[in-house]
Amino acid sequence: MPDRDLKLGILLWSQAATWPEMLDAAKRVDRLGYAHLWTWDHLYAIFGDPYQPIVEGWTALAAWAMATERTRLGLLVGANTFRNPGLVAKTAATLDQISGGRAILGIGGAWMDLEHQAHGIDFGTGFGQRLDWLEESVDAMEAVLAGKSVTSAPGGRYAFNDLRHAPAPIQHRLPIMIGGSGEKKTLRTVARHADLWNAMGPVDLMAHKVDVLREHCAAVGRDISEIEFTLGVKVTIRDTKAEAERVWREAMAHNRTPLSDLEDDDTFWNGSPEELADRLRPYVELGFRTVISEQPAPYDVETLERFIGEVKPLVDAG
Repeated sequence: MPDRDLKLGILLWSQAATWPEMLDAAKRVDRLGYAHLWTWDHLYAIFGDPYQPIVEGWTALAAWAMATERTRLGLLVGANTFRNPGLVAKTAATLDQISGGRAILGIGGAWMDLEHQAHGIDFGTGFGQRLDWLEESVDAMEAVLAGKSVTSAPGGRYAFNDLRHAPAPIQHRLPIMIGGSGEKKTLRTVARHADLWNAMGPVDLMAHKVDVLREHCAAVGRDISEIEFTLGVKVTIRDTKAEAERVWREAMAHNRTPLSDLEDDDTFWNGSPEELADRLRPYVELGFRTVISEQPAPYDVETLERFIGEVKPLVDAG
């Protein structure tokens, strides 16, 4: 029987936080025994005022690698448009060396046009083109991280010419996380290349996405069980839902985010450990046995402690 125990990760929002706060929270996540520690890959804040303070992701991961001992480290997820994929592969392999083999290469098509416009980064003609770029990018990164030489075919986005890297990652296979659930392109790329897949949404929608992913896996001859399903949520935990809502509202105010901006976002889960465990169980049954909670600054110590200390045991118990 497969391991049905819940695996948990934490993503620390990189906006509206000081570096000492981020570093302290990362150390706490590591001490508490979380499996993964993530941050964003954004140059502008993505909740509320885009011009509020935010730190760069890869730099934060490298610093966290020196300050933590056990937790895996990655971007959820890297913006493929920001950097040449060869550079990303080199950066991920370096992070793996720094961390003693704990790196995950998180990657996605990118979506925030404002930060691209401001920095003069090519945003492409739309999601379709960016997802074509993503497929080409991940194919090359997977190969070069495995020690192969990569030369691009004519007519693509990239122009690699006998691209080879050393040193290799410490891990025999540095895992690739792909975020997103677009049915025609993103899930096809997940089926071809991903070790981990991150998605979010209602249970019925996720059930449909799993079915689509299963079809893509069958088409490329991949066993879907080789892919770790990870669910994205944003939890705040207190004894009562009312108290959790109060703490969450204060956090959103700190992040300069009007609650009206979040009316259609069903990924904020506020409640007691029992309520959150009840919400998670259907996802676990669906195959999402890794749950990654995004935590806004100021990082809520009580939630960090109770998510792994109380919610996880309740879900593991069935």
